[in-house]
Amino acid sequence: MEACSMLDEAILNILVCPLTRSKLQREGDFLVAQTGGLKYPIVDGIPVLVAEQAVLPAGIQSLAEFKEQFKPQIP
Repeated sequence: MEACSMLDEAILNILVCPLTRSKLQREGDFLVAQTGGLKYPIVDGIPVLVAEQAVLPAGIQSLAEFKEQFKPQIP
């Protein structure tokens, strides 16, 4: 079991938000981007790193609005 935890951490260290390219941190059943706060679900142990399926941060109504607001941080 310890090897699985290390593997999970190793994988988490290389994953980034596909939109902002910022690091991700695990929060429950989500990986949350440090820049912008997009929350990517983890389904059956597999992160779904698709911006269109991410949970938007509070106060943002659409992915287009997110992209406009965080335009300077999106490569």
